[in-house]
Amino acid sequence: MPVRPIVRLGDPLLREPCPPVHDPADPRVAETVRDLADTLAHSRATTGYGRGIAAPQIGVLERIVFLNVDGATPWPFVNPCIVAHSDEMVTVWDGCLSFLSIFCQVPRWASITVRYQDLASAWHEVEADGDLSELLQHEIDHLDGILTVDRMTDVRTLVTREEFELRYQAESPYAAVGGEA
Repeated sequence: MPVRPIVRLGDPLLREPCPPVHDPADPRVAETVRDLADTLAHSRATTGYGRGIAAPQIGVLERIVFLNVDGATPWPFVNPCIVAHSDEMVTVWDGCLSFLSIFCQVPRWASITVRYQDLASAWHEVEADGDLSELLQHEIDHLDGILTVDRMTDVRTLVTREEFELRYQAESPYAAVGGEA
């Protein structure tokens, strides 16, 4: 499947809430997941960043998220929703493939439980903490038309990619896989 252009900050499409996928087993859903996988792999190979991507980032308004945190393990989520979360909040550095030139700090729940469907329509739940919790919250936000910049703790945490890499990357999830996000 093709690498799709990533929808960039400022495009109104990124602000649209996505409706649920009615049939996760529909071949068109698998095609979208393949496009997400190819686009994420391309981003990771060309920019060094890319742990996850949401369907609206390739222009598809459906509740689909694709993760590949380690670069080798694909993980599609159809109709993901956060069904439980910790009381504890953490502040993390966050970036986005839709505006890779900037990073900022955002508050996130320390741990969450996500309910989602696979491509055969079966329901699953995953408990996530740490980097996985942060990443899933970021991608699910995309499905609701919410961007990282909407959640930043303070506009003074906004930094360029170059400053982020120089000053903060080593203490972030983006340093965990050889600098890959």
